[in-house]
Amino acid sequence: MNKIRFLTAGESHGQALMTILEGIPAGLDLTSEDIEDQLRRRQRGYGRGDRQKIEQDKAKIMTGVRYGKTLGSPIGLLLENKDWPNWTEKMSVEPVQNPVGPLQMPRPGHADFAGMVKYRHDDLRNILERSSARETAMRVAAGAVARKLLSEFGIEIYGQVIQIENIKSSLTALDVLSGNDKNRVDKWRELLQKAEQSPVACADQQAESDIMARIDAAAERGDTLGGIYEIVALNVPVGLGSHVHWDRRLDAWIAMAMMGINAMKSVEIGLGKGVADIPGSQVHDELFYNEPEGYYRLRNAAGGIEGGMSNGEPIIVRVAMKPLPTLSSPLRSVDAGSKMSKQAFRERSDVCAVPAAVVIAEAMLAIVLANALVDKIGGDSIAEMKIHYNGLPHVPLGW
Repeated sequence: MNKIRFLTAGESHGQALMTILEGIPAGLDLTSEDIEDQLRRRQRGYGRGDRQKIEQDKAKIMTGVRYGKTLGSPIGLLLENKDWPNWTEKMSVEPVQNPVGPLQMPRPGHADFAGMVKYRHDDLRNILERSSARETAMRVAAGAVARKLLSEFGIEIYGQVIQIENIKSSLTALDVLSGNDKNRVDKWRELLQKAEQSPVACADQQAESDIMARIDAAAERGDTLGGIYEIVALNVPVGLGSHVHWDRRLDAWIAMAMMGINAMKSVEIGLGKGVADIPGSQVHDELFYNEPEGYYRLRNAAGGIEGGMSNGEPIIVRVAMKPLPTLSSPLRSVDAGSKMSKQAFRERSDVCAVPAAVVIAEAMLAIVLANALVDKIGGDSIAEMKIHYNGLPHVPLGW
């Protein structure tokens, strides 16, 4: 990630969240509405908690944009926490006369225990405020800028939930985007419009109904649910990434970006772990050529990446998210002060946040692909990038 990079700052219940995004070329049309659209999507989803009712995220563009166009300088974004007035004493930056008592009951599965030990805190509030997934709002904001850059070159990114607990969707990218049907991409876009309207971000209506019932059941017993989602990028040119070094491989960048999202436990590209179940003759995507369409494949088991480089097929990424570790019926833990066994404390949380994770992962994939695109073609402005882009060897692809 050497061309486009960003840093975030802020605590879950602090005054605000911030990010500085560097490397976006000059001349890109950008307004706050571009960012707010994605922030609204992040707050969606059946099974979300009360925090989403409090916050109505709107990020202010503070720097790097003038008259609706990027300047080529760092873009500064600010998102104020609406819940801050209720936390001014608990999260005060300045010393206070009567600080609140420390939290010392770490939640299993959270950053609480390891963070307390690592940073030598006796109050896990100092850990959980930053380790909270609230920070991902700024990743979505940064990703919205990257998506706008990619759209200048026709690159599209879509995501959907394909599994919650053991309920699976029958409509996945590996199925819909395989074969030689010239309309398969249009069919995929239609399906993803259904996912966009779904309360659980799932295109399969039967699976959607079953998932919602399962979330209700989990909420009743004070439990949480995880799942699997897939992110697909279309129209990615051939040759993003490289095979020459381990840290230039596109799939390595993607895997790191996905695993860097809170609560993610595994990443697959294309068939993923399924490649271990079948012989090579059924794994590797044969290449064909036909005039005038050009090169084509009958399947995309590679998920659009071969040898660490994009190969022109849709990039297909699947990510598994664990159930959230904050349960309304808390698990057992140990008080770090008294060393007594007790139930972990309960912070406000969601029953299922997989639909929201889809939006975060889309944002992270957008940042990775934007970085790879700038790395590939260079340019300090959109106009210069397009000149370089038009000079690429555009290989005709049948899909």
